[in-house]
Amino acid sequence: MNKQGEISIKLRDVAKAAGVSQGTASNVFNRPEVVRQEVRERVHAVAKELGYAGPSVAGRLLRAGKVNAIGVATYESLTYFFDDPWARAVLSEISAVCDTRGAGIALVSAQNQQKVAWNIDSALVDGFIVLCMERGEQLLQLTRNRQLPYVALALDIDAADDSVTAIAVDNRGGALLAARHVAGLGHRRVAILALEFSKGHVGLTSPEAAAASIYSTDRERMYGYWQGLEEAGIGREEVPTYETRNTKANVDACMAELFAGDAPPTAIIGMSDQVALFAMQWLRQHNIAVPQQVSVIGFDGVPEAALSLPGLTTIEQPLAELAQRAVAAILDDDASGGRQTLALNLVVRGSTGPAPR
Repeated sequence: MNKQGEISIKLRDVAKAAGVSQGTASNVFNRPEVVRQEVRERVHAVAKELGYAGPSVAGRLLRAGKVNAIGVATYESLTYFFDDPWARAVLSEISAVCDTRGAGIALVSAQNQQKVAWNIDSALVDGFIVLCMERGEQLLQLTRNRQLPYVALALDIDAADDSVTAIAVDNRGGALLAARHVAGLGHRRVAILALEFSKGHVGLTSPEAAAASIYSTDRERMYGYWQGLEEAGIGREEVPTYETRNTKANVDACMAELFAGDAPPTAIIGMSDQVALFAMQWLRQHNIAVPQQVSVIGFDGVPEAALSLPGLTTIEQPLAELAQRAVAAILDDDASGGRQTLALNLVVRGSTGPAPR
């Protein structure tokens, strides 16, 4: 509340009280170097007396047409950006690119359904990088409604619409590299720790359920795994596959079931690095040597994969290039539609080795 009670003080009120034009008053706050010192002092004194806090930064930026900031939006909670290794790595790379370009970042969560449209509409940004793991269609529509540049990452919708600007990775090709690597080391008893194929299901699943996954990313990775293993004569029906929801508790339960039988797997394929790292923790806790007894391979190439003991073999996403292209699409207004697909690399570390005899 200002000194006139409920009345909101505007710049024109300050100008009138100080005996100057509104343009001069505006210059006092925005371009003080063009105003004489005595005028600046008088206007500031009047503004303080009336309780005027200064022009709206948001309004000034919007009038300028650019705010030099990027919104990173997801349907997950804001903690997802810090808890999930992949999201944390992507955000780190985006931040690094924005730092070099002098731009800011606004994190936007659309998890609250009652405020989802408001969160997107009120973000003071030049455009959005949208992480589309879930409910991608609605999130993309909301960003389109802002009529700002946007680019979708981790696009988990079967979007044939070329107007959607998206940067994707070759999930099937990356999974094929993983399966070929494991099979090339002589492994024939292979298990897959997958992510969720359907809402709420955890544990052993079927090839049919995997092929019908509601998530295109998971389906593509499964087809890549199957192709690579089938090249080595391992049918998809022979490969126990578990949905884990990417949590340690679920991975632990699946690992316990896998290793309760007489012929446990000699190789574990994790659909994410986090799942693979959880599997390695379980093996270490049960005195099962990696890779001497069981090989483990992940997917994503998050920094934690290189820091584990042993280092995790993984399919590495080009996260730095992903971030550079995404930021450029917003700041350079180059979100012109269409999908770019980036190739992945196999990074071999100490967690995979020849199948035990």
